Amino acid sequence: MPFSHHSHSGQFCSHAKDSLEDMVKTAISRKMQVFALTEHIPRSREDFYPEEVGFAPELYDEAGLFDVFDKYHAEAVRLRDAYKSQIDILIGFESEWIRPESLSVIEGIREKYHFDLFMGSIHHVKTVPIDFDLLLYEKARALCGGTDEGIFEQFFDEQYDMLQKLQPPIVGHFDLIRLKSDAPDASMKKYAGVWDRIVRNLKSIQGYGGILELNSSALRKGKNMKEPYPQVDVCKVFLEMGGSFTLSDDSHEMGHIGQNYHGVLDAVKRAGIPEIRYFHRGKDGEGDWKGTVTSSMPVSALSNHEFFTVVT
Repeated sequence: MPFSHHSHSGQFCSHAKDSLEDMVKTAISRKMQVFALTEHIPRSREDFYPEEVGFAPELYDEAGLFDVFDKYHAEAVRLRDAYKSQIDILIGFESEWIRPESLSVIEGIREKYHFDLFMGSIHHVKTVPIDFDLLLYEKARALCGGTDEGIFEQFFDEQYDMLQKLQPPIVGHFDLIRLKSDAPDASMKKYAGVWDRIVRNLKSIQGYGGILELNSSALRKGKNMKEPYPQVDVCKVFLEMGGSFTLSDDSHEMGHIGQNYHGVLDAVKRAGIPEIRYFHRGKDGEGDWKGTVTSSMPVSALSNHEFFTVVT
């Protein structure tokens, strides 16, 4: 039962491609049975990405981004109902954790809409994007003492703050900070302070019952990156704590859906993870949707699913 809990569309995300409906249709064609829609939450103008500044002013101002999010939620509900006989669509969002005001924005949209789940992620350090390009990563690194060790420590400290305040059901790309670093595949154990923070954050996730996302996008985005987010070393520690994992492609276009899942499964097996958790909508005795629940699938069964005959 392949699934993804993390996706974006060009219809509602400026750095993605393809319509939300085309993303859903592609997930169906690739034999997915659970596909979560998780567009980014709105941000303030001071936190716009470079690609958004000056682009489509009617959309990319603060009011416009909230309007885009309204339209996203309405379209997600329409698609969920239209395709419910073919795929289990979950409606959610991906958080931004940038500055203190981020909390009130997230609380506001959670009050306004019903979501099945959400992805707790951070893409900034000291308010500077760290996964957009190397120039911005280097700017953020300079603010943290000019070393990868320093920016890694700051990243996991800001992530810990997010975990404490949001307790997201799924933690997105746990070690995204590796992406633009000097040695993205090197074990983070080499930095004692970084590793201590990683263990602390994993304990926090396990403590409130969160699930760690195995994110395949590292294998397509990172230069010479051979491991998904998070690294196998991190997965082993979380597994020892009794932690649970789920699977996502972090797709930003149709071609990304299910991409590199073979590589993720290889990492899963090397980490010794026996099963993968997944979210789905529960049904009562009459077949009506009643909330979101989680189930598990043995890795052996997942490996043999027909999905892997249509996606490489």
